[in-house]
Order: sequence, then C-alpha cells, then structure tokens
Amino acid sequence: MRRRNPTLTVDYVTGEGKEADRHDKMLLPVTRNPRSSHDMPPRSAYVHVPFCRHRCGYCNFTLVAGRDDLIPAFLDALEAELAALGGPHLVDTLFIGGGTPTHLSLSHLERLLRSVAARFPLAAGHEFSVEANPADITAEKVDLLWSFGATRISLGAQSFDAAKLRLLERDHDAAQIERAVELCRSGIDQVSLDLIFAVPHESLDAWRRDLRSAIELAPDHVSTYGLTFEKGTAFWQRRLRDELTAVAEETERAMYAAAIDELTTAGFEHYEVSNFARPGRRCRHNEVYWAGGEYFAVGPGAARHVDGRRETNHRSVQTYLKRMATGQSPVAESERLDPRAKARELLVFALRRNAGIERAEFARRTGFELDELVGGPLGRFVEQGLLEDDGQRIRLTRDGLFVSDALWPDLLVD
Repeated sequence: MRRRNPTLTVDYVTGEGKEADRHDKMLLPVTRNPRSSHDMPPRSAYVHVPFCRHRCGYCNFTLVAGRDDLIPAFLDALEAELAALGGPHLVDTLFIGGGTPTHLSLSHLERLLRSVAARFPLAAGHEFSVEANPADITAEKVDLLWSFGATRISLGAQSFDAAKLRLLERDHDAAQIERAVELCRSGIDQVSLDLIFAVPHESLDAWRRDLRSAIELAPDHVSTYGLTFEKGTAFWQRRLRDELTAVAEETERAMYAAAIDELTTAGFEHYEVSNFARPGRRCRHNEVYWAGGEYFAVGPGAARHVDGRRETNHRSVQTYLKRMATGQSPVAESERLDPRAKARELLVFALRRNAGIERAEFARRTGFELDELVGGPLGRFVEQGLLEDDGQRIRLTRDGLFVSDALWPDLLVD
C-alpha cells in the first residue's frame, strides 16, 4: 500500500527499522547545526491526523477508530509539537493526511487548520493537499478548506464497485464519490482519486470498469495501488484463516498494465510508479519525497527529514499524546545516514519516478558515480531489461515497473 509520509528511510525502503537513539529528553525547539550544509529549513510540511470512523481491514496506517473523544487532546498535542518547531516556516507544499482529516468536526477541523497555518504559512503559488473520505465531504468543509488555501483534495475512492467496496470495508458508494468530486470542484482547484486493485475475487474487466468510472469524473490526478496484506491488519489474519485469497500474480500484473494503458490513453502522465497526473497537475509534495528533499512532519507516526536527520514519531496515538502532555519529545526513532547510504536512498527514490535520474545529477548531488556505487546490480538489471541506461539517464523500463520493489534491496546494500 502507499506511503504518503515516508517513515525512516531504512524502514520505508527495506523494511528494516533502526532505532539509532531514543529522545527521552524534554521537548525543546529545533536547533540547527551551524556547520550543516543544510542552510535553509524545509519548504514542505506534512501533518498526520490519526482519526477515522472505522479502520478498514487492509489498513496499517497510524490511526485510531471510534475514539473521537481523543481529538481535543490530539489538537493540544499537535499545537505543542508545532510550537516546538519555532518559526513560522514558509512552505511551498503542505499535505494533511491520515487517518482521515475530514473526519474531524467542522470546529475541530478549523482549529487544526488555524494551528497549522500559524506555523506553516503558505508561499505564493503553493500546493496544499488534504486527504478526504468521500462520505465526509460537505459544502461547509470544502468552503473551510478553501478559506485556508487548500488547492488539492485527495479522495480515498478506492473503487466504484459496490461488492468491492464492501469487501474493503469502505463506508461510501459510487454515488457519494461522484457527489464528493462535485462538491470539491465547487471550491478546490484540483481533485485526486485513490484506487485499489487486485482485491480478492476481482477480475481484470471489473478493474477496467473502475478505471473508466474514475476517468469519467475527470480528476486531475489518479493514484493506483495493488492491495497488499500487511502483517497486523485484519486482512492479514483473514488470509491466514484462508478467508481471503490474493489475486494471482499474472492477474495483478495485467491490472497494473491496464491502469497504465487506460490512464495514459485518457491523457494522464504516468510520472511515478503508482501515480498519474494531468499535465501540470503532479503532486508536488510527494515529488519532494522522491527527489530526496527535506520536509517537516508532525503528528503520531509522522516521519520528517530535517537538517540531514530522519526522525519518526511514536506510532501509538496514546503514547504520542502522553509524551506531548508531559513535555517529552514525540520522537521514537532518529538517524543520520552516512553519505553512501544517503546516495543509495536517493537513487531508489529517484527511480520510482518514470523520468529516473541523470548520471551527472546523481554525481553532483551525492559525490558518487553510479557505477562506483551500484555498478554490479545496475548492469545486471539493464541486462535483464528492467532498467534502461542510455549513458546519461537511468530509468525503469515497462517490465521494470512491474517488479520495481524487488530491485530496491540490491541497490540499497553494499
């Protein structure tokens, strides 16, 4: 499944977390290393809102369901974490995700937006994205988001098929998706749709119908994700009990190919492994991640990259709230990558983008030549037809797109 706000680099890319040091000291404002080459603070920020009406069976994100009583304490905690950042910090991109930010009541949502706006004022020409559940969208919430400068709404549509939505445990139907898109377009410049494929019992024809239903709504952006069974989720347990069966690998591959073909034929640019956009409508915030840029992040489970250091807050909402209430740091994991590891990470993030990366740019940014760093696996993947290398730029081939996750470990390890 997707990662809107990457966790620690090693955890996000390889699945191996590293707890470099614990931050049990009192919470203090961020201070910058005067010797650091990172002279400017990040120009992007992510805010994690961990509330949902219901946790869907496939979801492993940091959230709590049915605990709206915790929202006031969360807003107190978030304001304390924001205050510790100093600032305010002008940002070009802002992303509020979750969880479901639009699950908050109108008054709670307004308080959240005011707190975030005070710490992260928006620069001219900004992009401000908010994730939303179709069932939560109202004209009043759209008006409120617009008044605070929101420019993108990312709707968790997932499907237009009633049976598939029931299996995914979603609380909306196709009519609510259509209505939500209509409401968002009344005040917000861009609308993005998330879709899930390779759901148990799903056919290729059914997936094509989902794609065509999405295209008919004329979104600015579409993200497509193959269903994964994450350990610790309800779907993982159901699969162990043989209540759910994964779609055959060949079928899942055909579904991904259908997404590429249907969406590009409809005029979308396939600019990242899972993401498609109308010209000029890419998600600029996510491009900061893929370009190896730095960004602030606040909230439970939020991962940040500031001044060359990667930190991840406690994933437990209760732990996050308790630590913030007692003036302690919310950070659970912290790490500063060595130059070689940082260069490898940059390569993997860059290869997720269909444009790939130029050899000269890679050398300029990292100080390493690609052949020196990853010459062995690079040559092997080119030989296998999974990467293409024209001597200047390296990028995934169409065949490489289908198996990209299997390539990353060889590119990350010496």
